[in-house]
Amino acid sequence: MEPSWIRTRSLLDVAIVTVVSFIVLWMSEVYLTDLWNLNSKGFSELSHRLPYWDFTNLWAGSRLAIDGHVAVLFDVDAYRAELRGMFSPDLPNQEWSYPPNILLLGVPLATLPILPAYLVWTFGTVLCLWLAIRPLKLGALVELAVVLSPAVIWNSIFGQNGALTTALLIGGFAVAPRRPLLAGVLFGLLTIKPHLGILVPFCLLASGNWRAISATIVTTVAVVLATGLFFGFDVWWLFLTETRPLMTAIMEAPYPQPYQYNAITVFFTARAIGFGLTAAYCAQAVATIISIALAVWLWRPGRQVSHQERVALTAVLAILATPYGYTYDTIGLAVAVAMLAAMTSRPPRLILAICWLWPFVTHYFTWRGYCVAVLVPLFLAAWMLFTIWTGSRKAEISARPSLA
Repeated sequence: MEPSWIRTRSLLDVAIVTVVSFIVLWMSEVYLTDLWNLNSKGFSELSHRLPYWDFTNLWAGSRLAIDGHVAVLFDVDAYRAELRGMFSPDLPNQEWSYPPNILLLGVPLATLPILPAYLVWTFGTVLCLWLAIRPLKLGALVELAVVLSPAVIWNSIFGQNGALTTALLIGGFAVAPRRPLLAGVLFGLLTIKPHLGILVPFCLLASGNWRAISATIVTTVAVVLATGLFFGFDVWWLFLTETRPLMTAIMEAPYPQPYQYNAITVFFTARAIGFGLTAAYCAQAVATIISIALAVWLWRPGRQVSHQERVALTAVLAILATPYGYTYDTIGLAVAVAMLAAMTSRPPRLILAICWLWPFVTHYFTWRGYCVAVLVPLFLAAWMLFTIWTGSRKAEISARPSLA
């Protein structure tokens, strides 16, 4: 079943795309100018940190690993002291938050000065994203829209890894039916941010893709062994005993914290509206279980749905399935919005425009107490599920033999 793409565009379509594009350009210019407008301490006026923001952790942590001080990553006070020694005594608190296998990517970058490394990281991960969505055959205009989307720009402003993790997730699902071994490699590499891959094993099991499952396991084991051989196997134990509890504490911190303004999950939304930890975890558990069930339904053989829609919807469900996700993790939503905009069964144009601009503006709503960030993935999932289900029903009815 192939999606029904729009072959011609009305004047209204062109006008809305033009207006939204100008808004994106204007907001990008504002954010990027503030990001690189540095004060006397060399900190960004936007983030009040180094303009490389979260990439600072990957680069500095990898530098420490190169110098043989990898254990410092798991000692919060020692790590902060090292960062201040590298950059500035006034550097705000930062923590190492990644599984140690990301050092396999970070060490080559850390052989460069931080600015060239940041540029290689930013443009290199966007290139990976473009390569990952190519197999979906969405068309050149849709691909261009994705790589220039607010979600991608916002991810770059943060110096985050959202473009790479989306490339691994969507790229894996995109090639899974025809190139299962490559899909497994991509899913194995996604262990740099495992909470975004919650749905992966369920989708592969539902589709009976045993080659992809095997390749995922082999790649994951190879990555674990390579990390241990290069940096010492104790890094995995330190990650489990030091980093994981630290990140759990950050996630469970009382609401509101400044970093929570960009959160976009059911868990954070529940916390924002006053749920306690147990109730918030219960709400997230319900969302996760529903997302898993929907993903299994979506990936079972014989489902009347295009592969493009299946992959895009799974990327949306991945955000609803995880308790820990931020606006820079929503590039998968941008893929879904861009794809929907090019289809006849699309939502109203204004709603699509809001979903497209959402990464740029959601924190403004959260600052003012309107905790509505999760509504965008919820809406996209609901719309896509409804259109897929109704399309499946129509296909089943038309396939029934008519009674003479």
